[in-house]
Amino acid sequence: MPYAPVNGIDLYYETHGRGAAVVLAHGAGGNHLSWWQQVPAFAERFRVVTFDHRAFGRSRDGEGEAMLGRRMFHEDLRALLDVLGIDRAAVVAQSMGGRTAVGVALRNPGRCTAMVLAGTTGGALNDEVRALQEDHRDSAAGRLTLMQRAVSPALRERAADLDFLYRSIARLNPPRPRDFLAPIPGYTGSSAGRLAEADFPVLFLVGEHDAITPPPVVEACHRAVPGSRFAQIGGAGHSAYFERPRAFNEAVLAFLGEAYGAG
Repeated sequence: MPYAPVNGIDLYYETHGRGAAVVLAHGAGGNHLSWWQQVPAFAERFRVVTFDHRAFGRSRDGEGEAMLGRRMFHEDLRALLDVLGIDRAAVVAQSMGGRTAVGVALRNPGRCTAMVLAGTTGGALNDEVRALQEDHRDSAAGRLTLMQRAVSPALRERAADLDFLYRSIARLNPPRPRDFLAPIPGYTGSSAGRLAEADFPVLFLVGEHDAITPPPVVEACHRAVPGSRFAQIGGAGHSAYFERPRAFNEAVLAFLGEAYGAG
């Protein structure tokens, strides 16, 4: 099994296909297996890299003082690209993976060719976004557990097998501290300005029924990043890539094709 020695851990990864590099960064409910409906389609045109964030899937965090957690996500990906000899890559990020994508791109100028932020703000916050997030937290949907909101209720009704598979993939992840992904108290920063000034195109993508980062929130992030694009996947919840893979793949591949000059 392929592991890369990065930042004191062994990071699990896979590569498929040939061509320009596209990295798929999974969310908190997944791991490299989450992208099973994207890899075959993307690998027809690109070199696709999937990986397990530290403390997810087959990757483990350090122990004791060496347990560095989420703050190393972007450094781990940068180091993985170095190991693989990839100078530049597009990053397709789902939910939690957004912090990885934004971190590696903004801290390593010139290494990102395009970015897709799916079901995530990517840290592109302003007063409008924060107000919408607060309203959502106070709503009935906002009070459900993350696992209850990870996919839309419609998926459970129309495809119980896919819903079961999603939860089975999530159960493969090792246990983590409860506060592993907790927001930094008092943080008021934003990536919006730097994303707007970056030398790569950005696509904000969201499922129509996303109950974690609902469409109004993601669309407000798009407005906060002039020059970015916005797409909504109809009939999908938070995990649009999993629930409506054909529509997701078409939107992302069209965006990547333009970014790489492939039409």
